[in-house]
Amino acid sequence: MRRDACERVQAELQAVRAWPVWELPRRLILFIVAVATAYVAAVGVAGAATRYTLSDVLLFGALLICIAATVELTKRTGENAGVTKDVYAVWELPIAILLPPLFALLAPLVQYALTQWRVRRVPVHRRALTAAAVGLSYGLASLAFHEAVSQQVTGRSPGPSAHVAVWLLAVAAATLLRWAANQALVLPAVKAADPCVKLRELLFARERMQNDLAEMCVAVLVTLSIAITPLTIVFALPFVTLLQRSVRHAQLLNASRIDSKTGLLNAGTWEREAASEVARAVRTRTPLALVVIDVDHFKQVNDLHGHLAGDKALRAISHTLRIFLREYDLAGRFGGEEFALLLPQTSAADARQIAERLRGHIAATPISVADDPGADPLQVTVSIGVAALGVSWDRGTGSQLTDLLAGADNALYRAKNAGRNQVWMFTDTGTAGATSGQQGSLTS
Repeated sequence: MRRDACERVQAELQAVRAWPVWELPRRLILFIVAVATAYVAAVGVAGAATRYTLSDVLLFGALLICIAATVELTKRTGENAGVTKDVYAVWELPIAILLPPLFALLAPLVQYALTQWRVRRVPVHRRALTAAAVGLSYGLASLAFHEAVSQQVTGRSPGPSAHVAVWLLAVAAATLLRWAANQALVLPAVKAADPCVKLRELLFARERMQNDLAEMCVAVLVTLSIAITPLTIVFALPFVTLLQRSVRHAQLLNASRIDSKTGLLNAGTWEREAASEVARAVRTRTPLALVVIDVDHFKQVNDLHGHLAGDKALRAISHTLRIFLREYDLAGRFGGEEFALLLPQTSAADARQIAERLRGHIAATPISVADDPGADPLQVTVSIGVAALGVSWDRGTGSQLTDLLAGADNALYRAKNAGRNQVWMFTDTGTAGATSGQQGSLTS
């Protein structure tokens, strides 16, 4: 019996050690623990202080049913990986405004538990962190609203018509507070998990801001309607369906721009955006460079280690590109193992230095491609061709992007023929000779 108990304990400990959370950076683990602890403490304090009525419980149950219905709608369309956008604020804001803060803390927990069960299973720590962050943000908004209106004559419902404007402004302020608190709790974890993520794009992308604003406005209106009569919950459901479709459209539009394996722009999107950048550089007579990167002997990587290992190598290289590039640089996957970079405001000399740093970093970085942490990592190298927009290029033909691609491809071809793991430059400025053992240049 004692031996069986010891074996069960050992098996449970091994299962705990296999949790994906332990693979995260230590500071991110500490952040998750801190947010979860704060959430549990907030629930405990709110639970001890809450005095609720039967009508509160019934309204909470009705809004939870709406949340569950929205989860089922999400199940039909699916949930994207990474940072997702949803419309649950339409139901959770009324909970925060019309009910005691305890209900606002608990609603996201129910929502994310249902999402994990019904829509898509992800590592539990991700759901737990998101639920805790969203719950804390709604709890803060609920507490702030109730403290604010307790000093006024408005109360939890709008009351006389003279006070409707004040009440609505208080709800809108609580909504903005909830949004800010949620971003402050979630975005540090996103940045810690992927230092290359561009928070500006997550926060201020046009489509995302439009959907956030629409969601907040609908949530405020639904809150007002439910405050007048809970029967309006039934009429709010179609609006939530339309809003969810709008959000899904924005997600699909963004997904159509991105290469799924690397997270970089796909070839078609890169060419369209690159053409606009090149046209701007030609018009304003500013420097610009184009870099083409090809993984050396990539077929051997797939043949020896399998295509999954090859995909991991591509993701590792794309991660390196995001580290080195600026926010306005364009990085795209241009073929099976080929990448293209467009570097606005970059001279030929600067582009060569950037390319050389990329080459050296990729060559020196081991890539883990096996599930076994003790397995030998993979080392890959890249050959790079660089072309710069020169002052003597014809600026009236509109073919500069094609010329740049042809020049960079020519340089890449020379780099591969010269032994690979090299950077070669194509320019019309007359640069001559190899500048180092790993670089060369061509003249037009």
